[in-house]
Amino acid sequence: MLHPSYSDLMKVVNSEVEQGEAPIVNSRYSIVMATSRRARQLIGGDDPMVPGKDRKPLSVAVEELNQGKIKILGSE
Repeated sequence: MLHPSYSDLMKVVNSEVEQGEAPIVNSRYSIVMATSRRARQLIGGDDPMVPGKDRKPLSVAVEELNQGKIKILGSE
């Protein structure tokens, strides 16, 4: 089981959306794409924004998204 869940991550990402506006993400696919992109950046040498040693890049990316350290930009 993935912790946090997809629905929890979607709530974090959409927390800054004003009432009446369209959510930034409305599918698991958006969460997966954002975390995989960030994991590739970490593999490529970017520094992690959350503490923790010997963690897999995808785990770090999920934690960064959950803590609001990275943002998903909505389509304009």
